[in-house]
Amino acid sequence: MRRNLKIIAILLFCVISGYAVGSFAYLLRFPQEIRLTEFTTHRLNVSLPLSATFHETAAVSKVNDTPLSESMNVRLGRPVTIQTDSYGTAEMTIGAFGVPFRRITLDVVPEVEVIPLGVAIGVRINTDGVMVLGTGSFQGVDGETHRPAHNVLRAGDLILETNGTAIKYKEDLSEYVAKSEGDVILLVRRDNEEIHVTITPQVAAADDTRRIGAWVRDSTKGIGTLTFYNPATSEFGALGHGILDVDTKMLLSVRSGTIMPSTVTSVQRGARGMPGELEGQVDTSTTLGTITTNCPNGIFGELEPQVSRQFQDLPRMPIAQRAQIQEGPATILTNVSGSQVKEYEIEIETIHQNPTDETKGMVIRITDPDLLEITGGIVQGMSGSPILQDGRIIGAITHVFVQDPTKGYGIFIESMLHHCPSTAAYFAVVAA
Repeated sequence: MRRNLKIIAILLFCVISGYAVGSFAYLLRFPQEIRLTEFTTHRLNVSLPLSATFHETAAVSKVNDTPLSESMNVRLGRPVTIQTDSYGTAEMTIGAFGVPFRRITLDVVPEVEVIPLGVAIGVRINTDGVMVLGTGSFQGVDGETHRPAHNVLRAGDLILETNGTAIKYKEDLSEYVAKSEGDVILLVRRDNEEIHVTITPQVAAADDTRRIGAWVRDSTKGIGTLTFYNPATSEFGALGHGILDVDTKMLLSVRSGTIMPSTVTSVQRGARGMPGELEGQVDTSTTLGTITTNCPNGIFGELEPQVSRQFQDLPRMPIAQRAQIQEGPATILTNVSGSQVKEYEIEIETIHQNPTDETKGMVIRITDPDLLEITGGIVQGMSGSPILQDGRIIGAITHVFVQDPTKGYGIFIESMLHHCPSTAAYFAVVAA
């Protein structure tokens, strides 16, 4: 009997210790800063046997429907409601048994309204310099095999200058190398650092021209979805993830870029192990807007004035901070036929409050039978389709699960907005 009690005690200790370690690990991943919208009730769901202390501030008026005065302790085993007042900052300390573990800053920010779109677009980006895809060999006029760029250039390098002359297009690089005499000194951006490298070109037997033996690209294009337009700043956001080079898988550095109208002409339905794709016709003669930023959280820029005027009368929608997003029903706006944008039902299955990859803040599942019939789920080209819930825009679709195309990831709209230069500057002024 005593032996059984001892075993039970050990098992209980292991369970409690494991839960405590798991809770502490969860806290380490918990965000140190949470954004809340002013004059709104937010729901915080930690679901751990811990407590939180809220300190008096003008930014938060009530916690669990109780006016906040001086300091207030609440248990986190159940959801906590936080009612905000005017913008500012508040502080929440999470702990247990009177021992503080983590201090969380609550940033209360003004309400921001944008126009959710879901419009299919063509995207073209010209790189800042010429991107190296790889190096190779060629036969020279001397009959030897030459590899001048081998172990000098790397896939993903951006060639910015040749012998002090700026390079914009791959034709520029070929021309300067062909006309060069002796060594060529290239200014290269590699891993966010600019370095100079020296290459000795060789004359190729095929065309009697000096070459360095490198494959390069100066632009890329594709189809995606326009997520939102912010009428207060004239900025747009699209895709919800950055544009990577198809060969090097590296984020493209933007010299210039445009978005153009696209008409969806057909859909390759997604299936398990085979992601589908929107196929469309891009009107390259018309520019909708100019791309200024390509970052991990999407592409951003400004719409042309005439396009802005077309969108001005569309319904505006407040954004949701991630603390306002709930698991459960939601909808998306997307364009999977012609130029028509429709609203379709989805389910938010999981919310990651502090994701290591911001483009994977939510796990979503397509539930709308009409959309499933057309696409089979999430397909390439739908990236950037805005996600709506409870009258707010909460994010955008970013990725599809290859083994289950009905499911995929979404990014929080606040993560996208903080990469819009004007909006980010606005939040920074408010925080100051």
